Amino acid sequence: MGTLTVVESLTLDGVMQAPGRPDEDTRDGFERGGWAQPYSDHIMVEIMGKRMSARDVSLLFGRRTYEDFAGFWPKQTGSPFTPALAARRKYVCSTTLVDPLPWQNSVLLAGDAAKAVAALKAETADDLVVLGSGDLCRTLLRHDLIDRLTLLIHPLVLGTGTRLFTDGAVPARLQLVESVPTTTGVLTATYETAGCEPAAR
Repeated sequence: MGTLTVVESLTLDGVMQAPGRPDEDTRDGFERGGWAQPYSDHIMVEIMGKRMSARDVSLLFGRRTYEDFAGFWPKQTGSPFTPALAARRKYVCSTTLVDPLPWQNSVLLAGDAAKAVAALKAETADDLVVLGSGDLCRTLLRHDLIDRLTLLIHPLVLGTGTRLFTDGAVPARLQLVESVPTTTGVLTATYETAGCEPAAR
């Protein structure tokens, strides 16, 4: 059975929207995209590089993040992440996309996302890594399908934007298993969720 890890860049106030660039996600008038870029350093690159180069790792996306990645990363020919992302098996949860998907090594998981991911975890030995894909992450959290959260917590407060944990999130207690600070003040914190008791409601 595979394990599932969510990797997210967050601000201190929990915003996950458009960390990469200004035009990444402007929904609801969000104008502060690209907020994570000034905080990148060699430690963060090394951490992400190890995750992308590890054996038996497949990626899992929601529809919107997949389309954004597929439209951006294949064009970044000078980035070390481009060949790593291209080589990985990429599973895509969507009720609207149809085969064939445009990015190489992409597999469509159609229908109910929670059921599709639960079935995938049961049948694969791969570690599944979710990048971005906030709506999908919240669905997986509600159905207790996430084993690990790796949060890149940036020393920044935006005050607006889509958050990973929204009102109505399922209460849960997490166990911190690793924390690595970067030179720019980002804290990479990894939490285990499997086997943790629900938080008091």
